[in-house]
Amino acid sequence: MGFSRDGDADVIVVGAGPAGASAAHHLARDGHSVILLEKSTFPRDKVCGDGLTPGAVRELISMGVPMDRADGWMRNKGLRVIGGGHEILLPWPETASFPNYGMAKARTGLDAALARHAQRSGADLREATSATGPVLDERSGRITGVTVRTTNPDGSRGEVATLRAPVVVDAGGVSARIATAMGITRAENRPMGVAVRTYFRSPRHDDEWMESQLELWDGPRERSNLLPGYGWIFALGDGTVNVGLGSVSSTARATKLDYKDLFRTWMRNAPESWEFTPENQVGELRSAALPMAFNRKPHYSRGLLLAGDSGGMVSPFNGEGIGYALMAGRIAADVIAQALARTSGYGHEKALRAYPDAMRAEIGGYYTLGRGFVKLIENPAIMRVCTKYGLPHPVLMRFVHKLLSDGFERRGGDPMDRVITALTKVVPAA
Repeated sequence: MGFSRDGDADVIVVGAGPAGASAAHHLARDGHSVILLEKSTFPRDKVCGDGLTPGAVRELISMGVPMDRADGWMRNKGLRVIGGGHEILLPWPETASFPNYGMAKARTGLDAALARHAQRSGADLREATSATGPVLDERSGRITGVTVRTTNPDGSRGEVATLRAPVVVDAGGVSARIATAMGITRAENRPMGVAVRTYFRSPRHDDEWMESQLELWDGPRERSNLLPGYGWIFALGDGTVNVGLGSVSSTARATKLDYKDLFRTWMRNAPESWEFTPENQVGELRSAALPMAFNRKPHYSRGLLLAGDSGGMVSPFNGEGIGYALMAGRIAADVIAQALARTSGYGHEKALRAYPDAMRAEIGGYYTLGRGFVKLIENPAIMRVCTKYGLPHPVLMRFVHKLLSDGFERRGGDPMDRVITALTKVVPAA
């Protein structure tokens, strides 16, 4: 017996961030009807470093997203790493799989650009429309759609309705409202990060290197206590830079750190050349949780796929989430396309169940390594030793750069690539 294709669309995607926009774009480009729901209206902000690794850029290239400097896309050469009394430059490597450059673009513009790109591909983008819960089949418990509520231009609540589709993608971020309502909860033994960031006007707004500061002091540099975490400075090329700090715990338990106070302390220690003064700050200091290392599973259950932050797809190595969200959207779209082509309910379900395996095969082993890395670096004393004695060694740092930025070739490549790939295969997939 075949599965039902009756409904408002082939697929409903909840959340029009990078994961949702990617899934919607790839599905719509292949001729499938897709409803893409976004609770806010564009442009809207998200707490993020705004940095895009070469892996993320590769996904954007495959989507055909224009990345013109005139539209706010800032190209960068690699990382400037500062720590342990050292400062080194780590260019993005030129490989067969990745371009030798990254990008930066404020999330207010990035998410809007991706959502509009999906819309131009044929997705039905519905802004100011919140998915409030799943619609489940009474007998099977399978999701058959979502309930939605619109928001009127004046901010008041609008209409409530039901949308139906045989497949739903939860790309709704860390809250994962649809997944949570279906009993897919967060694992407390997986890493959880916290990021705080703001923007500053700066004369170095067009710096071509993404800066990472590996030491955060609670007072004067070298004469106070080290705190867990790292800081970043990403130039946006529009007169401003994104400045933030991230901290990570090997479990989902909340830390007792006052991150905003830590940020203010770090700003007092920042190099004067950036001019991070109170009068140059634009925008408020905001924080957000970073769900890491597949901390919400299964990634597929009863017609629902999880992509991006809803599935805990932030890297425990560096807090990067955009590239993995874009990747997950692409893989989810491919799996869904295969499922929609099946003529039986059994074949449809079998195809959808391939999604978690595909995600594990792609980054599961890498995330397992990352969980071990987090347990190591959450101790500031260990981090201090690693930076002090590791940064001066160019060969070691090239290896670490490839590992931490996920810039290694999965097939072939140089000896470093092969070592990292072998490590990801010998550990259990996350």
